[in-house]
Amino acid sequence: MASKDQNQNNQSLKKGLIVAASAAAVTMAGLAPALSQETYTLRFNHVLGPNEPFHAGFTGWAERVAERTDGGLTIEVFHSAQLGVEEDIIEQIRQGANIGQNTDSARLGTYVPGIAVVNGPYFVSSIEEAFALSDLPTMQGWIDELATDHGIQVVCFDWVQGFRHFYTNEPIREPADLEGIRIRTPPAPIWQESIRALGAVPTAMNFGDVYPGLQQRAIDGAELVYPNITAANLNEVLNYANETAHILLVNFQIVSSQWFNALPDDYQTALVEECRAAGQETTAAIADATEASKQQLIEAGMTITDNIDMDAFRAASDAAYEALGIIEARDQIQAEMSR
Repeated sequence: MASKDQNQNNQSLKKGLIVAASAAAVTMAGLAPALSQETYTLRFNHVLGPNEPFHAGFTGWAERVAERTDGGLTIEVFHSAQLGVEEDIIEQIRQGANIGQNTDSARLGTYVPGIAVVNGPYFVSSIEEAFALSDLPTMQGWIDELATDHGIQVVCFDWVQGFRHFYTNEPIREPADLEGIRIRTPPAPIWQESIRALGAVPTAMNFGDVYPGLQQRAIDGAELVYPNITAANLNEVLNYANETAHILLVNFQIVSSQWFNALPDDYQTALVEECRAAGQETTAAIADATEASKQQLIEAGMTITDNIDMDAFRAASDAAYEALGIIEARDQIQAEMSR
C-alpha cells in the first residue's frame, strides 16, 4: 500500500505536469500568430516608363494583393528596367529569385517554342480572343512546361497592350514599302522573323535605346503601340504611324515557380486572381489611352497611314511561322478557338 508521502508526491507530480502542459499550450498559442505572419516580397520589373498605363496597372495589382493578404505579400514595382534588362531578369527568375517580370510569349518561346505563336503576326484579332487563350488545353500545357521544366511560373497573361503598328519616316502601305527599312524589335526569334516576314529588316534593341537609336540613325523606325510613342516622345523623331495592326501584344506576368510554390495557397490565389483582374482593367484603360494617344499625335503633326493593304500583310505573315517551325502550333491554337 502506498504511503501518505508517496500519494502527496504523486499529486504534486500531476499538478506539475498540468502546469507545464498549460504553459506549453499558452506558448504555442502565442507562437501561432507569429508563424502565420511570415511575409513575402516580390520585386517586379518592367521596361516601360512611369507614365505608361501598365505601370499604373502594376502598382494597382500590388495594392490589391497587399490588401487581400493583410500585408503578407508585398509587390515592389520597378519601372524603366531598374532591376535590369528583361533577359537577365528571366534568368534570375529561373534560379528562384523573388523577382517578377512583365514579358511576352516571344521571350518565353526561347524555352517552350510553341508558346511564341501568341506573339506572332495576325495571330489573334481581338482582346476577347486574347483573354480566351488561358482556357485552351494547348496553352495550359505550355504553361505547365514552363513551370516544371524551366522554373518560370506564369501568373497571368490578361495584359493586352493593343495592336502594334509600324512607325517610320515615310508612309508604309504594303510589305514592299518596308524593304531595306531597319525596324527596332526585341531580341527574340518570333519578333525578328515576324518583322522580316512583313518586309522590313529587324534590328534588336532595348526599348530605352529607341529614341537615341532613331536620332543616330541606327534604326529607321519601330513597331510599337500608340501609348509607347507619346510616353517616350518618339513622335519627335518619327513622322508616320502606319496602321498595320500586325501584332496584338499579349503580355505575360512571370515569377519563379520555386518562389511561387513556397507561397501559402491563399497567397498564390490572391496573386493570380488580382493579376487577372488588374490586367483586364488595365487592358480596358489602354484601349481608351490608345485613342487619346493617337489624337495627341495627330495634333502634334504625325501623319496616320490607314489605307493599308492588309491582305498582303496577312499573306506575308505566314513566312514567320514557317521559319520557326510553329505553323502546327498556330493551327492547333486557332482550332481550339474554333477559328
